[in-house]
Amino acid sequence: MTALAHERPETMSEVRTESENDSDFDEVLWQAWKAMELPEGYRAEIIEGAIEVSPTARRSHGLITNRVRRALDKFLDGGEYACHQDVNVIHRRKAWIPDAFVAPEDTEPWGDEDDLGVRAEAVHLIVEVVSPGKRNQDRDRVRKLREYARAGIPIYVVIDDYDAQGSVTLCTGPRPDKADWEDIHRVYYGTDVTIPEGPAKGFVIGEAITGPKRS
Repeated sequence: MTALAHERPETMSEVRTESENDSDFDEVLWQAWKAMELPEGYRAEIIEGAIEVSPTARRSHGLITNRVRRALDKFLDGGEYACHQDVNVIHRRKAWIPDAFVAPEDTEPWGDEDDLGVRAEAVHLIVEVVSPGKRNQDRDRVRKLREYARAGIPIYVVIDDYDAQGSVTLCTGPRPDKADWEDIHRVYYGTDVTIPEGPAKGFVIGEAITGPKRS
């Protein structure tokens, strides 16, 4: 795979250090998140010290997300791992709802203490499909990129329909203490991205998922 860019967003250097006050605040957010009752069609996540509420995905977003899920299900079929959607991933009073993630097919042993989701240590791969709008784009490109690194998620993939010609970014080698990654490779649609390790090793994200190369 050829890397188009290795640059990290400037905000990647803004690494939070956890203090006692941070822990107290995280607990307050956690309790508030658990108590939320959202209208149908909305979901809530805890990302970098804030509860973020977002609507369900648009058609194009859902199209790519479903292609990822179906392809990963087929690739993982017959093994102990599966592709999951619409499930909370929990890490230290944080809660995320990835567009797709790979974890054991049987998640019961990996539930959090409140059984609200799957603990992050069981997750081997997360895929996010970027939604339109700067706030949504920053969430997947920057804030979740840092959060997933902090959680030690082995591989994070961002499929970005709104990055110039459309791009796929592969993040590997999480550095939790720096909220950063050892390697960040970004390629345009039309270039295959192959998952290099873990249960989904060898899985290819290409035109069958993203759509064709753009001029």
